[in-house]
Amino acid sequence: MRRSSLALLLALVTVLAGLTTVNTAAAQDSWVARGEEYPSTATESDVAIPMSDGTVLRGDVQRPADAGGNPLDGRFPVLLTITAYNKTVLNGPAAAAMGDPSYFVKRGYVQVTVDARGTGSSGGSWAAFSERENTDAGEIVEWAASAERPWSNGSVGMHGPSYMGISQLFAAANRPAGLKAIFPQVPAADTYRDVVASGGAVDVGFIPLWLGLVTGTGLIPPAYGPGEPDNALQMYLSRIQGATGFTAPMLLSATLGLDSAFDGPFYAERSPINVVDRIDVPTFLVGGEYDLFQRGTPMVFDRLRERGIPTKMIFGPWDHLQASQGTGIEDAGHGTLQELQLRWFDHYVRGLADPALDADIPPLTWHEIGSGQWHQAQDWIDEQRATTFQLSGTSLPASPGKLVADDAEPGQTTVAPVPVSGLCTRSANQWTAGLPNTIALGKLCEDNRWNDLSGAVFETEPVAEPLRMRGPINARLNMSTPTGNGMVSVSVSSVSPTGEVNRLTGGWQVLSHRALDESRSRYLDGKLIQPYHPFTKEAQNLLQPGEIAPIDVEVFPTGAVIPPGHKLRIAVQAYDVPHLLPTLRDLPAALSPLTIHTSPEHPSELTLPTIPAGR
Repeated sequence: MRRSSLALLLALVTVLAGLTTVNTAAAQDSWVARGEEYPSTATESDVAIPMSDGTVLRGDVQRPADAGGNPLDGRFPVLLTITAYNKTVLNGPAAAAMGDPSYFVKRGYVQVTVDARGTGSSGGSWAAFSERENTDAGEIVEWAASAERPWSNGSVGMHGPSYMGISQLFAAANRPAGLKAIFPQVPAADTYRDVVASGGAVDVGFIPLWLGLVTGTGLIPPAYGPGEPDNALQMYLSRIQGATGFTAPMLLSATLGLDSAFDGPFYAERSPINVVDRIDVPTFLVGGEYDLFQRGTPMVFDRLRERGIPTKMIFGPWDHLQASQGTGIEDAGHGTLQELQLRWFDHYVRGLADPALDADIPPLTWHEIGSGQWHQAQDWIDEQRATTFQLSGTSLPASPGKLVADDAEPGQTTVAPVPVSGLCTRSANQWTAGLPNTIALGKLCEDNRWNDLSGAVFETEPVAEPLRMRGPINARLNMSTPTGNGMVSVSVSSVSPTGEVNRLTGGWQVLSHRALDESRSRYLDGKLIQPYHPFTKEAQNLLQPGEIAPIDVEVFPTGAVIPPGHKLRIAVQAYDVPHLLPTLRDLPAALSPLTIHTSPEHPSELTLPTIPAGR
């Protein structure tokens, strides 16, 4: 591989794999991170890990060592990471950019990093989060915990972000012997709704980039020892098979509007929310308010908390890369990312007493957009009340419509299809995993006022008291279109007295996928705050030309405040690029205008989970 190509690949790995960075700032709680116990580490590369079907995966095993680099005898607790981004890159050329992998090893752990099936140095063909890969995750834990490993004391923890975080959830759901705790950063819950096809429209920002990254890193030559494996060509053929048998067909099917464009068994198998009720180990989650999995991570937290599993979550103002690296997590008041991980694993994996753990770190620590303050709570939804604003009147370019508590005025607003809507917004940074922020482009697009000109806008009068919210939001818009279909993109924002528009969060919905499953939707005070749409081929239902129908748009969860003097705004567009584009089958319908109705017969409204004053 040419040096320039390798450099680019490493940059992408840095962004999307997002391993932890070293930060030695002291925690603000009474607990203090302990120092190193061992002067050095020793790594054995490409250790064979046989799976039950005969496929051999490969892992790097990093152990405590003496000053001369000789591995020490003895059994230690094990920390495990399963990656699809090539462990040879993560633990080699990219290690300096992504953090010192020896942090835990020098403190008495063994670190095992394993390439997922069909990636890196591991055998087999890649099929992300398939039943076989998820079975692998549990078997890898049991391999690491086995008494046959001379360096393992049988106690295992798992850590890592994104893909590596999702793997932890599937591993824990297998209930493997020896697994004591996990620390997933930015994991998904429902892969279809979280990222692949939010609102039923196909993601074209992150998914192709991600699939290309895994395929590309799989072609980097492994660091096998002499004569092993016997046939390196076989590995490369398996990578081609993974690309032609999984990656390419999925992308083509989704783009054409075929099976992969709809929810069903394929995505159910790959969604941790469907197995999360089998997880019974302590779990520490990190989520981001501008993250790819902004929707999913709090859902995992909710489900684990409901079942009484020891669970904590820090939910901060981060995109995918920032949350993966733990950038600024010390601002939450509990220490740096590695200090948090060390504390969690020392207690639950190593077995050290920590009587102040729950007193120091509450179940939920969340950042409030708009004030920059950090707050604490017991649950994601606990003290909130449903607050509804009605869209009122007509939105014109120089005269926004209104958001009112009641007595909305009738009106109709046409939303023209503008194919560049979303191009310079926080949404663009979010759905490219934070790449624009790494080169300072994200900062140029934090004011949403210019993008809002491409759609319809409704806003309140300046609020007199802080309007605080935490959780998912529902926008119920009565809409019509001459073609019977289209996509609506919604953003919820705070407008400053001087006109800056701070996009808090967003949501999307394809009109033909408007069918609502009430049994799986979430309500607060009898009001819908998180709609659940089936997104199946069978549930799809085109509007009749000119028909008016309610469209419930799931606006992804946030924690935010509209400060006094600011306005709450909802903006509606027909596109959100580079995040979502219509499938080729739906493209003709996406070129027609949408109409929002605000009459008493067809009301449109925005429902927020607000926090009562003084709480």
